[in-house]
Amino acid sequence: MPRHLHSERHLVSRIGWLRAAVLGANDGIVSTASLIVGVAAAATATSEVLIAGVAGLVAGAMSMAAGEYVSVSSQADTERADLDRERAELASQPELEREELAQIYVKRGVETGLARQIADQMMAKDALGAHAHDELGISEITTARPVQAALTSAATFSVGAAMPLAMVVVAPQAYLAVAVAVASLLFLALLGAIGARAGGAVVWKATLRVTFWGALAMALTAGIGKLVGTVV
Repeated sequence: MPRHLHSERHLVSRIGWLRAAVLGANDGIVSTASLIVGVAAAATATSEVLIAGVAGLVAGAMSMAAGEYVSVSSQADTERADLDRERAELASQPELEREELAQIYVKRGVETGLARQIADQMMAKDALGAHAHDELGISEITTARPVQAALTSAATFSVGAAMPLAMVVVAPQAYLAVAVAVASLLFLALLGAIGARAGGAVVWKATLRVTFWGALAMALTAGIGKLVGTVV
């Protein structure tokens, strides 16, 4: 017997909140910066740009919270329905469910007789939990948490949106669009690096990915703003 257990630190447990946090912050920076750059490119006064940015922050945060809550709640409803169905099947046909669980282990490489013994022991302890994990792929790590996702997305969106919005206050009006665009790209690069580090991913790939899409979004809105400002 080993004298001590091998300690492992896996990052998959962060998937739920990390996805919502990165999505919220990224959307906050990109959408607000794009809005500010587009409005500023139309030669609008700084006060009007600031009002547009604040409105974008509030509307975006609420939209992110509502969107995350609704989408993750749909996932939770599906998980709940599958668990209810599995609970009913375990009550009405336990032997078939036991064999189904055993065959799952067989497909993973366990010998048939041993797989049936494992299925017996797993179902004796927690039949529904065993089927939820091994048949449905539902676990404590992946379980949908609508409130957590909504609050995380709204909070990180607000933080992300506040970064380009702060540049409106400090940057000269003549260079407002350029200052916001450059600062936002730096913020996006930082976000990509932080998200990659937190999730154990390759830093440069994540940084390049978020920076590219942010630059594209701001370029498009700046072009539209310039065109509208010229026409109007």
